[in-house]
Amino acid sequence: MSGRDDELDELRRERIQQLQEQQSQAAGEQQQAEAQEQARQQAEAQKQAILRQFLTDGARQRLNSVRMSKPEFADQVEGQLVALAQSGRLGAKIDENQMKDLLRELAPESRSFDIKRR
Repeated sequence: MSGRDDELDELRRERIQQLQEQQSQAAGEQQQAEAQEQARQQAEAQKQAILRQFLTDGARQRLNSVRMSKPEFADQVEGQLVALAQSGRLGAKIDENQMKDLLRELAPESRSFDIKRR
C-alpha cells in the first residue's frame, strides 16, 4: 500500500504546484491590467489638463455637448486639439466660436440622398 500512498502524495504535490502556478499567473495578469488602467488614467488626466489649458469654458461646454451625441467624434476632436497643443501650434485659448468652426471643419460631410418615386 505504500506504493499507492506515494503515488497519491506525488499527484497531490503536482496538483498543488499547478494551482500555485495558476494563482501566480492570475496575480501577474491582474498586476498588468492594473498597470494598464493606471497608465490610461494618467493619459486621460494629462489630456484633460491640456484641454483645460487651451479651451475656454464655453468651448469645453460645446465639446461636452458634442460628446453627448457623438462620443467618437468628440474623442477625435480632443485628439486633434491635444496634438496641436503638444506640437505648439495652439497659441491662445480657443473660444466657443473657434470651437464651432473647428467642429464644422472636422465634421464628416453628411450625405444627402434623393429618393425619386415613379
